[in-house]
Amino acid sequence: MIARLRMPILALSIALVAAACSHAEPAKPAFTGDIAKANPPADEAAAPKVSGEAPEATPLTPAETAALNADLAASPEGCENYQSRSCLLPFPSDAYTVADASTVTGVRVNFPTGQLANISGSTLDPTEWNRNDGFSPSTPILVQVPDLDLSQTKLVDERHIADSLTTASPTVLVNLDSGQLVPHWAEIDSHSKSAADDLLIIRPAVSLTEAGRFGVAIRNVKNSAGESIAAPLTFKVLRDNNPTEAPAVESRRADAEALFTALADAGVNRADTFLAWSFTVASANSLAGRALAMRDDAFGKLNGQAPKFSVEESESRDLQPGVARVVKGTFEVPLYLDGGGAPGTRMVFNEATDRPASTGTYTANFVCSVPEKATKSGEATPVVYGHGLLGSANEAGSSQVQHTVAANNALYCATDWIGLANSDVDNAISALNNISNFPTVADRLQQSLINALVLGRLMTHANGLGTASQFQTDAGESLINTASAYFDGNSQGAIMGGAVTALAQDWTKASLGVGGMGYATLLNRSVDFDEYAVVLRQAYPNTLDQQIAFGVLQMLWDRGETSGYVQHLTDRPYDLTPAHKVIMSIAFGDHQVANVTAFNIARTLKIPVSMPILASDRKVDGDMFWNLSPIRKFPLDGSGLFVWDSGTLEPPLGNITPIMSDAYKEQCGDIEDPEQPPCADSHEDPRRQVAVIEQKKNFFSVDGTVTNACHDEPCKAKPRADFDY
Repeated sequence: MIARLRMPILALSIALVAAACSHAEPAKPAFTGDIAKANPPADEAAAPKVSGEAPEATPLTPAETAALNADLAASPEGCENYQSRSCLLPFPSDAYTVADASTVTGVRVNFPTGQLANISGSTLDPTEWNRNDGFSPSTPILVQVPDLDLSQTKLVDERHIADSLTTASPTVLVNLDSGQLVPHWAEIDSHSKSAADDLLIIRPAVSLTEAGRFGVAIRNVKNSAGESIAAPLTFKVLRDNNPTEAPAVESRRADAEALFTALADAGVNRADTFLAWSFTVASANSLAGRALAMRDDAFGKLNGQAPKFSVEESESRDLQPGVARVVKGTFEVPLYLDGGGAPGTRMVFNEATDRPASTGTYTANFVCSVPEKATKSGEATPVVYGHGLLGSANEAGSSQVQHTVAANNALYCATDWIGLANSDVDNAISALNNISNFPTVADRLQQSLINALVLGRLMTHANGLGTASQFQTDAGESLINTASAYFDGNSQGAIMGGAVTALAQDWTKASLGVGGMGYATLLNRSVDFDEYAVVLRQAYPNTLDQQIAFGVLQMLWDRGETSGYVQHLTDRPYDLTPAHKVIMSIAFGDHQVANVTAFNIARTLKIPVSMPILASDRKVDGDMFWNLSPIRKFPLDGSGLFVWDSGTLEPPLGNITPIMSDAYKEQCGDIEDPEQPPCADSHEDPRRQVAVIEQKKNFFSVDGTVTNACHDEPCKAKPRADFDY
């Protein structure tokens, strides 16, 4: 994201750190490497033997029957009846699905109408959500546990993820297809204003397997007196095998019994559960099928020809040394939106195939920085650049990008990430005022992915940009090395960059700077969202509704960001798509893109990290780098993660921004607009490092590899304030 609008370390000894840095063979990665099993740790302990069998049937008393009927009467048709505070709790749940043999998962989302009313009384129109065949692989898992006391119930936080796989964890997440426990962390919504609105949020530490079924259990939860919190009656009658005459209960009993058995196999004692339920994750077809169909149709329409383009402006004054000019223009892309593709427009579908249908062409913009060296000797490396949150293609002409262009003899070109570009600000605000408008954001984001792919083709086609004089050498030849395109994106450019790279056929290498995935996790943790959060909070004053909204929005956001594509980003490519390699450069303590979401990507894909991650004098509580395996040897012919530390405070726990933390307030509260560590935001730092720029140069070639940018030392970065670009 752009700047705001303007373990103790697990008993790790010094000797072990040194060993990890050396070229001696380090311990093998701890993942099995099976994404289909949600990347379980290979050394996961066998589950203890517990009971999942139903106890002897015991009828309810008349008073209990009356209470049950009252609870059920308070739950409208189509709602999850386990919790009364909201129709959409717990979330997500298969209670909000219906059987559908036409989908990959066999179910289809079926949200009821009349939910999530905003301050004006407008409720969620579930039409677009109900096209999905499951929920987000990055979904927050939301549940209310009344009277939960955190001193009596020790939740597993993001610094102790390993504990989520133990019997001590009060939260359990199980892959019901494989039986494996799924690593996760849990937190109470820090924004809740009353106990009645407190939400327990469970966040997976890996991307949940596409088309997979997952079981959730909350167990052994205590109140302030140390007493077990009573289960909701609508769940208790299933857990305790209390026969009823209520169809809404009995229709769930068979599924509940199967779930109790699966949970028992994973070590969860039926009698200990406060609540247990299941949900289905959307399939690859549901997540990425639209974009893949658009890609194939768009390039089919090109039929091997170069996209049409026009150069409109060329500027050669006031540029960074080594940059010849900044060129602006437009190019034509097949369009899959109505209304000419303007902000607020929607995707158009072929009724016969239910796939996106082209409605004409879209005139996309481009901005390119041309290296001076290439005007003499050519061979400029073509790089598609991804700009930051609500920014524009003009970022490709920024001083920082120009510096990289000059250093690496690279041609950097960007197009607006329509959907979340500066032209979309008003529509984004509209979507926060009424989340029923959010499909317009998701649809334009998918069009923007196609725009970026076509830009890559324009840069590398023999009849593309190189035919224009602005992209030619002094001798009149194309200055572009068209052997392959590459991708470089920062912040939102990396968050969307993972998606566009997973789709890319014209590049196989990408640099993803200060990125992550899963806006449902990112938003509350980002200072960029502060201004926009005001809009959401005014429209949806109840914090419980806000968190549910994040989960609901993520289901569509997946279509335009890394979350929906991550399982195919590297070595499990989609059909007709090459495998890809990525370098992830993370800013430790980033105020704008939470580090933990980048680590989720690395855990999912087994991307190894440059070791040691932090200097020995950096004291970080817990293990925030859990199950990240070390890069075993350089140069690396694969993907790698690098954590750049410029001295910023460590990320806080919970769903807050770094500047909301007690540590920040104590050390930085009296400093106005700090630009130096530990108070400065590290977000802009990695891209400016000489070592990062050089690493990209080494990576961005047909036979390029990941080089040892940190020389077996912690990746220390200079703060942005030390640079004049």
